[in-house]
Amino acid sequence: MVDLSQYLPILLFLGVALMLSSAFVFLPIVVARLTGANKPTAEKLSEYECGFPAFEDPRSQFDVRFYLVAILFIVFDLEAAFLYPWAVSVFTAGWTAWIAMMVFIGELALGLVYAWKKGALDWE
Repeated sequence: MVDLSQYLPILLFLGVALMLSSAFVFLPIVVARLTGANKPTAEKLSEYECGFPAFEDPRSQFDVRFYLVAILFIVFDLEAAFLYPWAVSVFTAGWTAWIAMMVFIGELALGLVYAWKKGALDWE
């Protein structure tokens, strides 16, 4: 027969985690309602992301250039994420790690040159 009392600490931990996460989600909403912070006005409901009212259907398609710039940003952001740990440990890793990173940076540089030549970075 299985002794289920061994799972009691896990169940208590999950219960406390559920209560705390619910409190962190719902408590600010309740406090905002009670303190009067939720008073919508025309100023509060106005557009704040782009600065002007939307003039088209919000379900319209974006230009492909938005996605291309986002993908290029992610690629070069990941490059930076790989460069920092490598830079910290380059002296202990040896020449093999240095050569591997130079090949990696060279490939990214070739990709940047290709995107530049194709006009992916030109904004009209």
